[in-house]
Amino acid sequence: MRKSKSPTLIEVAKRAGVGTTTVSRVINGGNLVDPATLARVRNAIKVLGYMPNPAARSLKGYHTKTIGLIIPSIADPFFSSCAEAAQEIARAHESLLFVTTTQNDPRLELESVKVLVSHRVDGLIIAPANSENTELRATLESAGVPAVALDRPLLHSSIPYVLADNFAGANLATQHLIGHGYRRIACMTGEDTLYTIRERISGYKQAVESAGLPVILNTTIRDYGSAEATLKYMLDRDKPDAIFTLKNSTTIYAFEALNRINVSVPQDIALLGYDDFELADTVRPSITVVRQPIVEIGRMAAEILFRELMTRGKMDREFEAAVPRQVQLGTTLVRRNSCGCVAPLFH
Repeated sequence: MRKSKSPTLIEVAKRAGVGTTTVSRVINGGNLVDPATLARVRNAIKVLGYMPNPAARSLKGYHTKTIGLIIPSIADPFFSSCAEAAQEIARAHESLLFVTTTQNDPRLELESVKVLVSHRVDGLIIAPANSENTELRATLESAGVPAVALDRPLLHSSIPYVLADNFAGANLATQHLIGHGYRRIACMTGEDTLYTIRERISGYKQAVESAGLPVILNTTIRDYGSAEATLKYMLDRDKPDAIFTLKNSTTIYAFEALNRINVSVPQDIALLGYDDFELADTVRPSITVVRQPIVEIGRMAAEILFRELMTRGKMDREFEAAVPRQVQLGTTLVRRNSCGCVAPLFH
């Protein structure tokens, strides 16, 4: 027995008495198709049981119930937590979340956007590798689906974003170290081309310069080896009183390196890190950190995307009120012991 084959676009066109171009227009929303023809083509699609591949925008207003999330790494606790939060919102809207990773490579990022759009996702959430990437901006703005930037904005674009106030968080953390009486506060980081890191560096610089203290900045930290080499270099020349690390991975590298070279924290050098992590309150000494509202960032980005999907096309005051465009959330300084505090406190 011959297997029944799926109906083709040509068969739909023949049944409806139109060309294949008209059928394609109907599948993609029905723009520029007169109502009578639109109804005829839709009826042919329904009768024949035709489904495009990738499935599913066969009728105007039809959604694939899929959302794309483009992040640097699923192994990074920050982004994995954001993904979990976004997935929860997507599930509440009966949608699937497709996650792709870029390792902060703009080429892989653009490739991910194009692949997800070609698979007809309803919308995109993206953590831009480069906030000033004009090609990414143009691609997203011409993609035909709403997008929301996560953790980092896409500058000079109309794309809404949700992120933490990195400048204020780093500034407050540096002021906290200054309040302890530390006068040589070194800032250690890598990936200083990222928007978030640049903002944290700016917050650190503003605090130390306002206090009349020197800026001691090292942006070469990539792994444990580079962290240990940097710390040894500092110790051999002019030992810092405190270290402010701008990523959780850098905090871990620095903490391990200080232990390895027998530098006591906080007695010899204090340590304060940006971003909380799972073992920060269980190691000894426990590590003071700037905590970001990670779950809220992921949740709000997804909520904005779905609200924009629901109100899409209603470009009026009601639409603007329903969908926030720029959300910047506050951070929390979690005081533990590595900075010199004697008891865990929140500020």
